[in-house]
Amino acid sequence: MATEYPNAATDIGSSHPAIRTIGTADLKDALAKGLDDFKAKPSHIVLLVAIYPIVGLVAARLAAGYDLLPLVFPMVSGFALIGPLAAIGLYELSRRRELGLEISWDHAFNVIRFRSLGSIVTLSVLLGAIYLAWLGAAQAIYWLTFGSAVPESIAEFARQVITTPAGWSLIIVGCGVGFVFALVVLAISAVSFPMLLDRDVGAMVAVQTSVNAFRANPKTMAMWGIIVAGSLVIGSLPLFVGLAVVMPVLGHATWHLYRKVVEN
Repeated sequence: MATEYPNAATDIGSSHPAIRTIGTADLKDALAKGLDDFKAKPSHIVLLVAIYPIVGLVAARLAAGYDLLPLVFPMVSGFALIGPLAAIGLYELSRRRELGLEISWDHAFNVIRFRSLGSIVTLSVLLGAIYLAWLGAAQAIYWLTFGSAVPESIAEFARQVITTPAGWSLIIVGCGVGFVFALVVLAISAVSFPMLLDRDVGAMVAVQTSVNAFRANPKTMAMWGIIVAGSLVIGSLPLFVGLAVVMPVLGHATWHLYRKVVEN
């Protein structure tokens, strides 16, 4: 019989599960299953993730109206760094559907009943700290490139970035540093949040398992990161509304990726 709260039944202590080798076909299958989960309960899913496009629009508007204009892109692109946390309710819905359990809006918040809640909070704080560190790094790169001068308008800022050598340096260095942040987050969180929902383990074990999965499948996991980043960019156009579909599909797919790469 399927269990409502697996943490209570699958306490594996501090042991590290075995990692499978996966390939491109597994990524395609995970995405297909994620899309299927989305289509199975779209009304619940869309309601769950509608907040993310709204947050993106509000953040962009505030930044455009104040001195934070240079941080608009880092703020929006940085959503990928906290995406694993934002999708945690989606992992739970996929888990329940996989087990043939009832799915409703309330079930997306089952995480508060799991014994691993403390570990989930710990890992969430870590991702939040990484996100803030990324914003700090992005601001520092801008200051080192353009100084403390504040752009007078969006058009002026765009002109500086796109048409000047300093702007090209900003893009190259910023993307390079952002890539490092994204790689770190991908390695530590690719399967850690789904694992914390599925098993009663500590944050350190979940992170180590995620890193082991990345090390065992570097090319495949890197490809997964590219898929996630590319999908988020596409979903951000126009005006972030596409994230209402992209976010849940990726969230569900991440659960199925976890099931493929981490042995039961």
